[in-house]
Amino acid sequence: MSVIYALIPVAIIFVIIAIAIFFWAVRSDQFEDIERQGLNILMDDDKPKGTDNEESNEQNKKPDSDDDIKR
Repeated sequence: MSVIYALIPVAIIFVIIAIAIFFWAVRSDQFEDIERQGLNILMDDDKPKGTDNEESNEQNKKPDSDDDIKR
């Protein structure tokens, strides 16, 4: 039963920390425009569109072996 006397202050400290983190998040605009971050994953392109075509054209121009160069 004496453990309760130790756990209640610890629980109160955890609640105070959680409330402080919540108010910090609200003040630093962590909850502004929540949907945009989720949509950025779906709309994100790794490479610009112009570089893909240039690389594929350069690979097509290179001969595959030394026999192709001699011909």
